[in-house]
Formats: sequence, structure tokens, C-alpha cells
Amino acid sequence: MKNNVPRSGGAKSKQLTAYSLETQTESAIDLLKRLIATPSLSREEDRTAQIIEQFFRQRSIPYKRTKNNVWTHNRFFDPAKPTLLLNSHHDTVKPNASWTLDPFQPIEREGKLYGLGSNDAGGCLVSLIGTFCHFYDKKDLAYNIVMAATAEEEISGREGLELILPELPPIDFAIVGEPTQMHLAVAEKGLLVLDCTAKGKSGHAARDEGDNAIYYAIKDIEWLTSNPFPKVSPTLGPVKLSVTIINAGSQHNVVPDTCTFTVDVRATEQYTLEEIIETIRKNIRSTVQPRSIRLKPSSIPLDHPIVLAGIALKRETYGSPTTSDQALLDCPSLKCGPGHSERSHTADEFIYLREIEQGIELYIRMLEQIL
Repeated sequence: MKNNVPRSGGAKSKQLTAYSLETQTESAIDLLKRLIATPSLSREEDRTAQIIEQFFRQRSIPYKRTKNNVWTHNRFFDPAKPTLLLNSHHDTVKPNASWTLDPFQPIEREGKLYGLGSNDAGGCLVSLIGTFCHFYDKKDLAYNIVMAATAEEEISGREGLELILPELPPIDFAIVGEPTQMHLAVAEKGLLVLDCTAKGKSGHAARDEGDNAIYYAIKDIEWLTSNPFPKVSPTLGPVKLSVTIINAGSQHNVVPDTCTFTVDVRATEQYTLEEIIETIRKNIRSTVQPRSIRLKPSSIPLDHPIVLAGIALKRETYGSPTTSDQALLDCPSLKCGPGHSERSHTADEFIYLREIEQGIELYIRMLEQIL
């Protein structure tokens, strides 16, 4: 992937005038500054939700809110038409100790806007909102558009996008705003965390007693690291299993009867999470308990119209190893947004102002080809 987002080539479409792009960009940047200035750590997003509500009210756009999630749909919503979801989150991680700037003070400097959440995922959120506003009152769109600004993404919480999905109309496909330099993450790995327990029998270490649970755990771990899932995703590569925690024993002279270990599984679309769990349970002695099966791998066909629209604008396709709210969706979904993922969760986080303008322009030009 390129390190910088190139300017999109060619003249703007008739629908996307220089005036409308400039207006939406200025509005988006102003909104982002207000969001940065308002702390919105996960589960504490009530005030940024109010700011987003105010944004829609000022434009006479009806909206709904559940907990700290705010969503709306285009003016001429037609239940007979398919529906596109535009989604990004307004919660942030906690600022780390290495910040040299005030993380809640939006600062413009040398074409950058600094502030917590500016890159992940404030720039994406305001660019998608600007895009939604561009299409809001257009008639005869081929798709309905739902815009959802959601909470708790950074902690994979249950009171974010997952909470409101039952309230939304059926979604045919989605664009999830995360910083990708406006390239196209056409697949995303799912996350499965397994807590495993090997059982043996305690005994005195000085005598030939007991049944050492550590030895059983070692055999199971050897199997887990033997490439037990051979199917390889064309975009995400193989399923990746990593044993990240192991605990056993209480003192040096007692053979341990229990050994626990944790497995971090990064799944691809080649296997369901349920298939992975079942295969592991059939092949190891230890008990296997998944913490959750919510964070599924996701993908969108390479010949989907929105992907083809992005490719036509010289956007690159790739598979993402990180998780997002895509994992909660059961429809084809594309992860795409302004900003750079390497800036996420870093000290003195920033987004280039030009990236927001380019994000709105590219979102609109992609959607014009299908709407």
C-alpha cells in the first residue's frame, strides 16, 4: 500500500461541484474539531453523541438515538429499495502518557489537525457524514442510505453498532469508516480468544506420582502450531493461532494437575468461528472455551459494484489483519476511510486536513457510480 493518498485524477463529476465539496469539507472539519474537544472514551460518548445530534438538527435531518449511537437515513427512504450502511465510531481509546500536546485540544499545524480520535476514527466519521449530507435529499437513488455514528468500537462493546442493528432496516452492504488511506480493505480477519484447560493429576515431584498437566498442554500447543487450518485466504493469508498466556503449578515439588493457556486466533473467511472451535476440540485433549464468537471475519466480493467503483478511482485492494465493527455485520462490507492506520492510538495523533477533503470526494465519487 502507498503511504500517501494520491489526489484523485480527472475532473470532478457534475454532481460534485467545487462549491459542494468545499462546503462539506469545512463542515466536516468543524465537526471533527468539536468532537476532538469533547472527551469520548468508550462507554463515555454521551457528549459527542449530543454534538452529532446537534449537527443533524441544524440541518433539519431527522435522526434516532439509542444509548450513545446516533443514526439517520436519506430523505427519500424507500423500503422497496436495497440499503447501504455508512458507519464509523465516535469513541476513542484513552490518551497514552507520551502525548506532548493536549489530546482534547484540536490544533491545526502545517496542514495537520491534531487531537485524540482525529485519525481513528474521527476523520472517517465526519467524512462519511459529509458524504451522507451530499446525498441526503437526492431523489431516485438506487439505494437507501443509513448513516450510523456508533459507540464502543474501541472495546468491542455490546452497546455500539451491535445494539442498533436490529433497529436498522435490512442492510445490503456497508462501508465502515476506518483509516485506510482511502484504499479498499476488502476482507478483515475475525478474532477468536480461546481459554483452554489441560487436566492431569497432582503428585509429589520427587516420586513417580501424578499426571503432569503441563505435558498435556505442551502436546496440545504443538498441535495448535502445526498449521491445522490449511485453507489460505487470497486476501488475508492463513488463519493465525498464537498461544499468548500459560499458567500452571503452585510450587516446585508438586506435579500440577491443571495447566491453562490462552489462544489468540485471527480467523479468515475460509472458516467460520464455529468450524475453528469444533476442529480444535476434536484434536486436543484440553477443554476449549471461547470468550466470544461475535467478532467474525468479514469480506466483500472483488466484483462488488462498490469495489469496482473504488478500483476505477485507482484505489488498491487488500486484506486487513485488524478488527473493526465490520466483524458485527452479516452483509458484505468494505473498510475504507481517510487517515493512516499507523497513526491510530499513537501520541499526538493527527490527520491531514487534505485527507478529509479527499475522503469526502472519493466516497462521493465511488457512490455516484452505484447510486
